Amino acid sequence: MSRSATVIRTIRTFIIGMIIDIARAVAIASFAVAALAAPYVPTDDATVLERLPVRPGDSVARELRRLRAELARDPRDLEVALRLAERYFELAGAEGDPRYIGYAQAALKPWWDLPDAPTGARVMRAIVKQYSHDFSGALRDLEAATREDPKNAPAWSWRAAIHMVQADYAAARADCEALRGIETELGAVGCMAYVDGTTGKAAAGHRALAAALARDSSASSAAKVWVLTRLAEMSLRQGDAKKSEEYFRAALGLDVRDQFLLAAWADFLLDQGRPAEAVALLRDWVRSDILLLRLALAEKALGAPAAREHIQALKARFDAAALRGDKLHLQEEARFNLHLLAQKEKALALAQENWKSQREPRDARILLEAALATNDPSAAKEALDWLERSGHEDPRLRQTAEKLRTLKR
Repeated sequence: MSRSATVIRTIRTFIIGMIIDIARAVAIASFAVAALAAPYVPTDDATVLERLPVRPGDSVARELRRLRAELARDPRDLEVALRLAERYFELAGAEGDPRYIGYAQAALKPWWDLPDAPTGARVMRAIVKQYSHDFSGALRDLEAATREDPKNAPAWSWRAAIHMVQADYAAARADCEALRGIETELGAVGCMAYVDGTTGKAAAGHRALAAALARDSSASSAAKVWVLTRLAEMSLRQGDAKKSEEYFRAALGLDVRDQFLLAAWADFLLDQGRPAEAVALLRDWVRSDILLLRLALAEKALGAPAAREHIQALKARFDAAALRGDKLHLQEEARFNLHLLAQKEKALALAQENWKSQREPRDARILLEAALATNDPSAAKEALDWLERSGHEDPRLRQTAEKLRTLKR
């Protein structure tokens, strides 16, 4: 993988990770529910029960078999362990299968609890830790890694990604600055544009990122997908839905399996009032909880019969996770309760709890929407304060915030 892809892949997979950590908790819970429930019998022969992400004869399967065999011969071969863990992590992001995260952790077992683990193990361990929302543990590992190796680009970029989800933009910006000189232009610019695009500088971030992409002829398809998706989002924040759609379609045209791209595009379609297109996009992705949620939202908007079945499936998964006291899925569960179950008070409580650990734009959006639905502006005070403090430009969030402020008068 080229150096220019390091930061881009890091931030892309971090965002996916924040989504998949929800899926991981819910998926495990769903198995417990399934054990007690009657077998599911589809009503339509065309129903897709599961999309198998790795086929026995493909190159990915062969690579995984080879790496597993090498690690089995020597479980303390750090180079092999890191490559296997990284490969599983990439698959989790591409496919939305949460089991790969557990496999990644298992590959790191000899170094998991070592206080003086090698730098590479620290960084990969941090990546896995942040999936469980152990942000403090992940940052400790990353801080140690950057002290030991100030030129470790993945460590700096993961620090930036975690600081972004915590809305610590000054720290994220400093992390991005540290990448200058140790990353290629596209990687360093991509990091800074991610900060700028969230903090009221979407136009500047857009210009810088688009120019950097145009100058980088070696960018991989995966890197281009991330950049184009970011450009689509920054276009939306500038109120240009037409340009945003052009970027999304360019990213989709690269034919890279990317769950984050699918989720972002589906959200765009839902916001633009085009649920039929979202259904066509997602109908084969029922194994992924984040995409199943968006499929159910689209089906409900259309009044499609399949919506009821998919809502019941999501409810069973969320309920089982709640019985275990799992709090990794709060943002998506809040959205589920508000828009699919019309349980406004529960959605608001979940959104408020989620905001304690995650303060990204999508977390602010569900908190603002839930507060508006319950006519309780004070419940979203922290998100309103964040919106003003950050300078975030998303028109939809701004409109919802203004409606809440109107309720105060």
